[in-house]
Amino acid sequence: MKSDISDRNDIIVLVDAFYKNVALNEQIGPIFTDIAKVDWSHHLPKMYDFWESILFGKAIYKGNPMLSHFALNEQIPLQTEAFNTWKKLFFQTVDDLFVGANSDLIKQKAQSIADLMHFKINLPQSKIKIV
Repeated sequence: MKSDISDRNDIIVLVDAFYKNVALNEQIGPIFTDIAKVDWSHHLPKMYDFWESILFGKAIYKGNPMLSHFALNEQIPLQTEAFNTWKKLFFQTVDDLFVGANSDLIKQKAQSIADLMHFKINLPQSKIKIV
Protein backbone atom coordinates (compact mmCIF):
# COMPACT_ATOMS: atom_id res chain seq x y z
CA MET A 1 0.00 0.00 0.00
CA LYS A 2 1.29 3.44 -0.92
CA SER A 3 1.89 6.07 1.73
CA ASP A 4 2.24 9.83 1.58
CA ILE A 5 5.46 11.79 1.13
CA SER A 6 6.52 12.36 4.72
CA ASP A 7 10.23 13.17 4.87
CA ARG A 8 13.48 13.74 2.99
CA ASN A 9 13.90 10.02 2.34
CA ASP A 10 10.61 10.03 0.44
CA ILE A 11 11.76 13.10 -1.50
CA ILE A 12 14.94 11.24 -2.47
CA VAL A 13 12.94 8.23 -3.67
CA LEU A 14 10.67 10.51 -5.70
CA VAL A 15 13.43 12.63 -7.23
CA ASP A 16 15.58 9.61 -8.13
CA ALA A 17 12.66 7.82 -9.79
CA PHE A 18 11.51 10.97 -11.58
CA TYR A 19 14.89 11.81 -13.07
CA LYS A 20 15.39 8.19 -14.10
CA ASN A 21 12.12 8.53 -16.04
CA VAL A 22 13.25 11.89 -17.44
CA ALA A 23 16.58 10.51 -18.64
CA LEU A 24 14.78 7.66 -20.44
CA ASN A 25 12.13 9.89 -22.02
CA GLU A 26 12.61 10.37 -25.77
CA GLN A 27 11.28 13.93 -25.77
CA ILE A 28 12.97 15.58 -22.80
CA GLY A 29 15.72 13.11 -21.91
CA PRO A 30 18.09 14.52 -24.55
CA ILE A 31 17.57 18.04 -23.18
CA PHE A 32 19.00 16.88 -19.85
CA THR A 33 21.63 14.42 -21.06
CA ASP A 34 22.85 15.82 -24.40
CA ILE A 35 22.22 19.56 -24.26
CA ALA A 36 22.36 20.52 -20.57
CA LYS A 37 24.79 17.65 -19.94
CA VAL A 38 23.43 17.30 -16.41
CA ASP A 39 25.88 15.92 -13.87
CA TRP A 40 23.39 13.80 -11.96
CA SER A 41 25.67 13.41 -8.92
CA HIS A 42 25.58 17.20 -8.54
CA HIS A 43 22.01 17.85 -9.75
CA LEU A 44 20.10 15.27 -7.72
CA PRO A 45 21.18 16.49 -4.24
CA LYS A 46 20.18 20.02 -5.28
CA MET A 47 16.77 18.68 -6.32
CA TYR A 48 16.41 16.86 -2.99
CA ASP A 49 17.00 20.19 -1.24
CA PHE A 50 14.72 22.05 -3.66
CA TRP A 51 11.73 19.76 -3.23
CA GLU A 52 12.24 19.39 0.52
CA SER A 53 12.21 23.19 0.76
CA ILE A 54 9.12 23.45 -1.43
CA LEU A 55 7.09 20.71 0.26
CA PHE A 56 8.16 21.02 3.89
CA GLY A 57 9.08 24.71 4.06
CA LYS A 58 12.69 24.04 5.06
CA ALA A 59 15.06 26.73 3.84
CA ILE A 60 17.79 24.36 2.70
CA TYR A 61 17.80 24.93 -1.06
CA LYS A 62 20.35 27.45 -2.26
CA GLY A 63 20.12 28.60 -5.84
CA ASN A 64 18.03 30.21 -8.55
CA PRO A 65 16.53 27.63 -10.89
CA MET A 66 15.35 30.32 -13.30
CA LEU A 67 18.91 31.31 -14.21
CA SER A 68 19.90 27.83 -15.33
CA HIS A 69 16.68 27.46 -17.31
CA PHE A 70 17.19 30.83 -19.02
CA ALA A 71 20.68 29.68 -20.03
CA LEU A 72 19.35 26.34 -21.27
CA ASN A 73 16.62 28.10 -23.24
CA GLU A 74 19.37 29.98 -25.10
CA GLN A 75 20.80 26.63 -26.25
CA ILE A 76 17.46 25.05 -27.15
CA PRO A 77 14.10 26.80 -26.89
CA LEU A 78 12.11 25.12 -24.14
CA GLN A 79 8.75 24.59 -25.78
CA THR A 80 5.32 24.02 -24.24
CA GLU A 81 5.51 20.32 -25.14
CA ALA A 82 8.68 19.89 -23.07
CA PHE A 83 7.07 21.49 -20.02
CA ASN A 84 3.95 19.36 -20.48
CA THR A 85 6.05 16.20 -20.73
CA TRP A 86 8.00 17.21 -17.62
CA LYS A 87 4.75 17.74 -15.68
CA LYS A 88 3.23 14.49 -16.94
CA LEU A 89 6.31 12.51 -15.88
CA PHE A 90 6.43 14.24 -12.50
CA PHE A 91 2.75 13.61 -11.76
CA GLN A 92 3.00 10.01 -12.96
CA THR A 93 6.06 9.36 -10.79
CA VAL A 94 4.35 10.83 -7.72
CA ASP A 95 1.21 8.78 -8.37
CA ASP A 96 3.21 5.59 -8.95
CA LEU A 97 4.97 5.92 -5.60
CA PHE A 98 2.80 7.90 -3.18
CA VAL A 99 -0.73 8.91 -2.22
CA GLY A 100 -1.98 11.56 0.18
CA ALA A 101 -2.13 15.26 0.95
CA ASN A 102 1.60 15.93 0.49
CA SER A 103 1.55 13.97 -2.76
CA ASP A 104 -1.24 16.18 -4.03
CA LEU A 105 0.52 19.30 -2.74
CA ILE A 106 3.84 18.52 -4.44
CA LYS A 107 2.00 18.03 -7.74
CA GLN A 108 0.25 21.39 -7.30
CA LYS A 109 3.59 23.05 -6.51
CA ALA A 110 5.24 21.38 -9.52
CA GLN A 111 2.41 22.57 -11.77
CA SER A 112 2.76 26.15 -10.52
CA ILE A 113 6.56 26.16 -10.78
CA ALA A 114 6.59 24.69 -14.29
CA ASP A 115 3.87 27.06 -15.50
CA LEU A 116 5.62 30.11 -14.03
CA MET A 117 8.97 29.03 -15.46
CA HIS A 118 7.40 28.48 -18.89
CA PHE A 119 5.78 31.92 -18.72
CA LYS A 120 8.98 33.70 -17.68
CA ILE A 121 11.11 31.93 -20.27
CA ASN A 122 8.73 33.05 -23.00
CA LEU A 123 8.62 36.71 -21.98
CA PRO A 124 10.38 39.04 -24.41
CA GLN A 125 14.01 39.35 -23.27
CA SER A 126 13.71 43.10 -22.83
CA LYS A 127 11.20 42.57 -20.02
CA ILE A 128 13.33 40.12 -18.06
CA LYS A 129 15.44 41.78 -15.43
CA ILE A 130 17.78 39.51 -13.53
CA VAL A 131 19.31 41.15 -10.52
